[in-house]
Amino acid sequence: MAAAGGGNPSSSRSFRDPRRRPPREGYGVYVYPNSFFRYEGEWKGGKKHGWGKLLFKDGSYYEGEFVDGEITGEGCRLWASSGNTYSGQFVLGEPQGHGIMKYKAGGHYEGELSHGAREGHGHLVDPDGQAYWGSFHDNKRHGQGHMVFQNGDKYEGNWVQDRRQGHGVLCRADGSTYEGQWHSDVFSGLGNMTHCSGAIYRGMWINGHPVAQAKRIVITGPEVMDVAQGSSFTLSVQLQQDNGEVAKGEDGRVLKISAGVRYVQLPAYSEVSFFKVNKDSQETPIQTPFGFDCIAYPLWSPKSGGLEPRAALESARDLLPPKGELEPALASNTFRGQRDIPGGVPGENSSPSSWGLKPQCPEDCQRVEQGCAQFSDVRLGPPPPGYSPVFFLNDPREKADGRPRGGLGPGRTTPTMQDLPGGSRLDGVATAELAAAAFPGEYVIMIRDVTDPPFLGHTLPTAFKHLRVLGKGMDQRPHVPGEGPESPS
Repeated sequence: MAAAGGGNPSSSRSFRDPRRRPPREGYGVYVYPNSFFRYEGEWKGGKKHGWGKLLFKDGSYYEGEFVDGEITGEGCRLWASSGNTYSGQFVLGEPQGHGIMKYKAGGHYEGELSHGAREGHGHLVDPDGQAYWGSFHDNKRHGQGHMVFQNGDKYEGNWVQDRRQGHGVLCRADGSTYEGQWHSDVFSGLGNMTHCSGAIYRGMWINGHPVAQAKRIVITGPEVMDVAQGSSFTLSVQLQQDNGEVAKGEDGRVLKISAGVRYVQLPAYSEVSFFKVNKDSQETPIQTPFGFDCIAYPLWSPKSGGLEPRAALESARDLLPPKGELEPALASNTFRGQRDIPGGVPGENSSPSSWGLKPQCPEDCQRVEQGCAQFSDVRLGPPPPGYSPVFFLNDPREKADGRPRGGLGPGRTTPTMQDLPGGSRLDGVATAELAAAAFPGEYVIMIRDVTDPPFLGHTLPTAFKHLRVLGKGMDQRPHVPGEGPESPS
């Protein structure tokens, strides 16, 4: 009895205290001597082998396959310190092979791993919902990959150490695209940008900025352009870089042409007309680089349709100044002389019926091609409603020959209609033709960058061209203050 009784306590202690010796075969529970690990599962030859669950004292655990005492095979792992979980393949205790890692902070990764790090091909979604499909190395995006960003942008191309580098294509949410070289996550090297506005840049980039980007608009030609009354003209426009070279790598910017008429009142001896605006027509003066302001003035094109010939003349007559003002104007040197002005020759092609009368320009915008644009058949329209033309006809030369040249100044009488060169008087049609066109004087042509939205967030400054409209057949240019009167002929 004693022997039998002595054997039973020993057997009872072995069952109650499994830490003394791990089970050899089958299913069992073992708490390791350091009390940090506790295993419950299958055993073979005294080692964990088969399916089991290993618990850690900090709350972490692994549940899955064991081989010869090591965590190897399919399983699930929880890290208590980070809250991350992984389910997939393990080798010697580390995630390796294919698996799914879920991050407590948000997001997940599904793909290949090596020694617990993302390595190979995989799909990563970060806490912000941004998604990446492609190659990884040392836990970072590296190699070829495709990414969708939180703002809707999409990138496909090369990555180096979690940064876009090499060749890649970016498709922005607004429709803009870039294809070319990258370095450290920015455009760098040769690349093409097609902006959502339709503008395109092809060329070199440095640190995300185009090297040969246009910085200003330049209207080529003489500093002051002279055109004959009622004639059309052509403007050539360039987009220039800071160094003055044409930005040939740019296409598609939208440029809009508009006009203005000189706003400031000129001295009484000037032969240049200007306009006074009715109180009901409020126009904000536009500052120009020529030392004077201007107010908006209409442009129109012969391609815009226009009115029928009879209606055109009737409309032109409606625009004529009162008779008492028009006759001295037509009698003055403003509409007289023999000098032909390039760009306009009296004749059929310059009649109101041939170039229309509508004060509109449906082709007032042009897209740039290789840094250049051209506006053809540009013509100033008649004064719009609310604009009253005023002529200053007094001339210092009156003192030289003692003969008044007309005008409506104090103490002056209204002169009668004068004969035109060749002894002919202006009939109603000729008068209407002159009134249907812009009056002789000083005007400004403006070219604005209206690309919408602005290309790369930058709108080019407006370009200006000083324009002088001269009466057909004039033998002199309008006198401009500061230039001095011409000597008597």
